[in-house]
Amino acid sequence: MEQILKDTTANPAPLGLFGFGMTTMLLNIHNAGFFELNSMIMGMGIFFGGTQQVIAGIMEWKKGNGFAMAAFTSYGFFWISLVTLWLLPLIGVTKPDGASMGCYLGIWGLFTLAFFVGTLNGNTIGKLIFGSLVILFALLSAASFTGSEQIHTIAGYEGILCGFFAFYEAAAIVINEKSGKQLLPL
Repeated sequence: MEQILKDTTANPAPLGLFGFGMTTMLLNIHNAGFFELNSMIMGMGIFFGGTQQVIAGIMEWKKGNGFAMAAFTSYGFFWISLVTLWLLPLIGVTKPDGASMGCYLGIWGLFTLAFFVGTLNGNTIGKLIFGSLVILFALLSAASFTGSEQIHTIAGYEGILCGFFAFYEAAAIVINEKSGKQLLPL
């Protein structure tokens, strides 16, 4: 007789989406010019945007969700690598220049474009998250290559929206799951 085991583990998507969304909003409030880059953003990047997303990605792997596993794990390590790029110059490692940061952000934009294509047969909010993230990386890359504060500020406002989309999806999943019905559309 074949036994079937039921997966009773929690949905890890809100964990990763809240980590990504909240950290993205905070960094981009900075990028929009509201406050300086500081330890609050770095702490969020290491732990909430970084480590928490990696944990969510590992949990998605256990559930067999390759898309979410790759996304959460990769963007979690993106946050950890970004904070590392900010901190390494404090111990004497050469600070990245505009061209190297432009390449770094551009490559992440290309990576994100692949995920955006993967969302095209999915829900609307997934398309909004990944589509706006492609635009965000393109703007940040352009700002790094050109040194344009104006593009950087525009990227900040666009990034706040991107982070909000992820926050909304996380909240909708939690609220809809807890209420047993779809109160917030996805």
